[in-house]
Amino acid sequence: MGLVRRTGVAAVKECRPREENPIPRAQIKDERTYEALRREGNSEEKSARIANAAAASSRASVGARGGRSRPYEEWTKKDLLQRAREIGIKGRSAMGKEQLISTLRGH
Repeated sequence: MGLVRRTGVAAVKECRPREENPIPRAQIKDERTYEALRREGNSEEKSARIANAAAASSRASVGARGGRSRPYEEWTKKDLLQRAREIGIKGRSAMGKEQLISTLRGH
């Protein structure tokens, strides 16, 4: 038995763009609350978080959870910058204190 040698063109793998997995959209458990929060101007992320918390427990307990932190106006600019960094806000280093506060509230 001899070795069989293949000659010619090697098989070319078809190049298809890889389908990227889209980032899954958060499931909204309370659409009515979510839409009301969006109309008030809250971000998608914040609205979803509040609506889902309200759906998971009584709405009264969701409201009672807040208020553990000082208002942003009492924070130092350094603290605001650190919080903006944690959240991933772009352009934070060029922002003043008032703009940081506004951006953090809108996130």
